[in-house]
Formats: sequence, structure tokens, C-alpha cells
Amino acid sequence: MKNIFVLGLTEFQAGELETVRGAEDYTFRPLLGYEELVKTEDIDFTGLLEKARTQLQSFDGTVDAIISHWDFPTSVIGPILAREFGISAPSLESVLKCEHKYWSRLEQQASIPECVPRFAAFDPFDDGALAGIDVDFPFWVKPVKAHSSNLGFEIHNEEDFRRAIVEIREEIEQVGDAFNDVLAMVDLPDKLGDAGGNTCLAEHFVSGIQAAPEGSMFHGNYHVHGVFDMHKDEAETSFERLDYPADSIPESVQQRMIDLSERYLRHVGFDNGCFNAEFMWDEPQDQLWLIEVNTRISQSHSDLFAKVDGSSNHEVAIDIALDIEPRMPDAKGTFDVASQCMVFHDDDAIVTRVPDEADIARLAQDIPGAELTVQVKVGDRLSEAPNQDSYRYVVGILYLGAADRAELVEEYDAAVASLPFEFDPVPAVATAS
Repeated sequence: MKNIFVLGLTEFQAGELETVRGAEDYTFRPLLGYEELVKTEDIDFTGLLEKARTQLQSFDGTVDAIISHWDFPTSVIGPILAREFGISAPSLESVLKCEHKYWSRLEQQASIPECVPRFAAFDPFDDGALAGIDVDFPFWVKPVKAHSSNLGFEIHNEEDFRRAIVEIREEIEQVGDAFNDVLAMVDLPDKLGDAGGNTCLAEHFVSGIQAAPEGSMFHGNYHVHGVFDMHKDEAETSFERLDYPADSIPESVQQRMIDLSERYLRHVGFDNGCFNAEFMWDEPQDQLWLIEVNTRISQSHSDLFAKVDGSSNHEVAIDIALDIEPRMPDAKGTFDVASQCMVFHDDDAIVTRVPDEADIARLAQDIPGAELTVQVKVGDRLSEAPNQDSYRYVVGILYLGAADRAELVEEYDAAVASLPFEFDPVPAVATAS
């Protein structure tokens, strides 16, 4: 039996892992917990790395694979430990060239400049930072490393910038300090200057249809095993759902995304690892923009691969870790299309009720293949939940499979209408008379 250690393994993901071919020959073991790796605001990177290292060193058996499928810090802890334990993995430097948004933009500019929006790095603690940003309004502001779209702001004028900076200054160090601990482990190029973990990036605002190829590089062989549609809400601020396989963008444009990703990954020396790359396609101008490259499989894609192809994308990550040519079945699943859909609540509130096990079981009975993961608990204040974006709040995630897109939309509407999430307004703050 091979021992496969999975960082931040959840009960839901444990079920996905059972879809991997050869799962009967693997023992899946959690490495650190989901709460300390993902559901946390302050990250002690050094402490987490040492705790994981100790767990592996004290394990009475072979450590055959280490799998990362979450964002920072797991995306970095995984490759570091894999190298230490002689497991196939990309170099830390190549990972950081993708994970550090400013460093990544510099490398993209050198290798695939045709799809890089105008950008500038700045110090959010510098009161005169705006004057040094050579990017016209409107633009996005985001840290060089953050959870999801947390601390990402659309800036239309000076007042927007001032308001965003207040929030960024309050929270950026929660992830930025930990990211600095990682950056200290490699030799940084002079071109980065002082752009450490608490630096921000301003990027020219781009719009269009968003999609993401996911694939791998193994012993220099590049392969993409799927492309996803990434649908935003009507306000274009939050991701509403992911659909697989992609059909909103022509195959010729998808192939351009795939080719651009390969050029970039080869340029930064990324090998023996998985990736997913997010692109925006401006259809009227036929212009592709690269949003970011993530150095891991996406756990958001796992159930969708299982529904359509018959196996979770963990299969590819496991193969690479075991130094096996990565495999992925094609269209061997139960459904023709699948979707991961966000269940949102738009206003800050106190959670008073969430779906229980009976509600979730009833959902699966009414909609075959439907699964729900609840992201909040009773008593939570939504604005205080970790790793939410800056615009609205995710209270649940739905996974659906169907015969076509129209059926997916019907299932989503029916599922959301049936889910008993309930909220109370946030109590007003009393003021002194």
C-alpha cells in the first residue's frame, strides 16, 4: 500500500479520492488540518511547516506522496516537504515565480507579453503610493499574495483607492508576513526590489469571458487534462460558478490559452507538478489576458472531474508524486457536464440556521449527484469569516452534474430555493448620547 498524504484533507475530498483509479492500493492520510491551513486568518508558516515535517518524520511507514490542492500556504508547504522526502515535485523557486503576483507578472512580461495587462507594484503603507502607480483608472488592487479574491478591490478614483488602502493595511500582514518567511528561503532577483509579501499590485482593469486550463508538467512533458468555464455574477465581482467542460470559448481560443501556459511554465522552469491557469478573453478584440497561474490542481475542480471523467484530478497529482506518467480518464463519468456553484448572501449578517445532514441528504435524493459543503456555522458573522472576498459572502458550495447546461441551471435554482440558510441582521452599534 502506498501512503498518500493530503494537506488539509476534508471529509468531502476523502470521498473524491476514492474515485481515483487504483485507490484500493493507496492509503490516504491527512497532513495537517483544514482548519489550521485554510479556515484561518493568521498564518504561522514556519510553525505549520515544522509541524507537518514532524508528522511525516514520526510516521511509522513510507511517505510515498504529498498532495497540495489548496492555495497558500499548502501550495508551498507541499513542494518543500516533497523535495525533503525525495518525492517528485517542482522547485520552490519555480513555484514562487507563479505564487508571487508581481514576480509572476515580471516573468510573464518576459515570456508571454501579449497577454499581460499593464501593472505596477506599490507599498500599501506608503501614503504617496497612488502618485507612483503608472496605471490609468480603472484598475484592480490586490496583494501579491492573498486568499482567493480577499483584499482585491476595483479602483475607479482616488477615493476608492484611499478606502481600499485602509482595509488592506489592517489585514495584509496576516498572509504577507507568512509569505515573507517563504521568500526568505530562496535567492530573490534584483528586479523584485523591495516587493516582499506585504506589497500590493495595481493592474489595468480587463473584462471578458474567463476560463482556466488545468494540467501538468512531468519530466518536461506538458499536458492539459481539462478546461473550465469561470462564470462571474452580474456585477462581475465574484465567481458564481465553475462549469466543466468549458464551452463558452471556442476551442481555438482554448488552445491559445493552453499554448501560452506552456510557454510561461517552461520559462520559469516549472516541472514535475500540476497547475491551473486563469485567463480572460475579450471577444470583441480577440484579446487574451492572463489573470494568474496556480501551481497545483484545483480542489474546486475535483468533484467536477469525477462527475464527468470518472476520476478526481487528484489522480494526476498522485501519479506525478509517485513518478508515474500522469493519467486522466476522459468522459468516463456519470454526467456530461458538471458545475461548482456558490451559494451567496449579499449583506453582512449573523447566521442563525444552516442546512443539516438531513437537508443535504434530501437535496441529493431530489437532485441526483448534488452535493453541498456548508461554509459557515450558526453564530458566525459573515464579515468576520476568514478568506471571504471583499464584495459578498459565500455560505455554501454546491456540486451538480447534468446532461446539459440548461439542466444545470434548473438544478441550481431548485437547490438554492430548497436550502434552509437563515440570517439575522447585524445588531446596530449603540452610540453615546
